[in-house]
Amino acid sequence: MEAAEQGGSTGTPVPAQRRAALADLERGTTTTAALAFHDSLPAVDVDDVLGTWHGSGIPTGHPLDGLLEALGWYGKRFDGPDAAHPLLFAHRREGVIDVDPAYAPLPLVLRCAGLLRRPPVARAVRTVLPLVRTRRPRARLRRVEHRGVVTTTMVYDALPVHDVLRAVDDDTLLGLMDARGLARPFFFVLRRVGARRQETLPWSSRRQ
Repeated sequence: MEAAEQGGSTGTPVPAQRRAALADLERGTTTTAALAFHDSLPAVDVDDVLGTWHGSGIPTGHPLDGLLEALGWYGKRFDGPDAAHPLLFAHRREGVIDVDPAYAPLPLVLRCAGLLRRPPVARAVRTVLPLVRTRRPRARLRRVEHRGVVTTTMVYDALPVHDVLRAVDDDTLLGLMDARGLARPFFFVLRRVGARRQETLPWSSRRQ
């Protein structure tokens, strides 16, 4: 990823402009605006995304808005092209755990999204997450053409879901979840944890 592009005659680094635009979107936006921002971003290679990433959703009025956060979603980990961990969740006792997406079929999640966001239900779900943890990666990283650009995409093993990744800067990715059955994409942000930013996980990440 390029971190030193210049923005026209002002000399403002392009990544700084992207970060400012992303901050605006994170306060709430529309699918149209989020798509326009996505289309303005450069592609990323598989090597660019390796590591652990902290995730958060971009509110666009999507049925999934706020749901992952309510359930304690931490982010994603990419160990290699054939070793992607799509769903890391923060658990009070277990630390950061890998959850198997096969136990979260998208049609059911969409039907129950409102219920799952309710605090008592979300707390109950968070309690049982260790029961559906996994010992193996549950997705792969592949370069896929999407909206005319070939970029790194996380392909789920058990679900008809692709997470298309574009670069905001070296340590920030915009994700677009493209899934069968979704009328419009769900957008999220991934921010790098560790290595380049010299940060550590706030919970112990336990490999199963």
